[in-house]
Amino acid sequence: MEYQLKTLYSEIGGQETIDRLVEAFYPRVYADPDLAPLFEGDMEEIKRKQKMFLPQFTGGPALYSQEFGPPAMQHRHLPFEVTPKRAKCWLRCMKEAFREIGLDQNPAGKAFYERLTQVAGIMVNSPDRE
Repeated sequence: MEYQLKTLYSEIGGQETIDRLVEAFYPRVYADPDLAPLFEGDMEEIKRKQKMFLPQFTGGPALYSQEFGPPAMQHRHLPFEVTPKRAKCWLRCMKEAFREIGLDQNPAGKAFYERLTQVAGIMVNSPDRE
């Protein structure tokens, strides 16, 4: 009998859930006046990359690395002014997207969101200007 290791990816519902989350998340980001300037460019391409990154982040297939190499997310975000306020806005948009798709009711979803809060803090690279 083969033992199947449980991952956040499998516990949240795999790629289908990731896709729904990304589709619920990015319209919020593009509508947020604090975040929109960071996400200029093709929303569909940004969503495609996120749909490849989040499976890897949650223990699923390494789709992002297969196409783009190691994520090195902190380094990739250096060109953008990520402030504490923007990190909070990003997390608010993510929390709303989790709620919209019901992922906030899943214990693994709660663990997933907690990991994202840690990442948001790590991405901060500039002070708030206010």
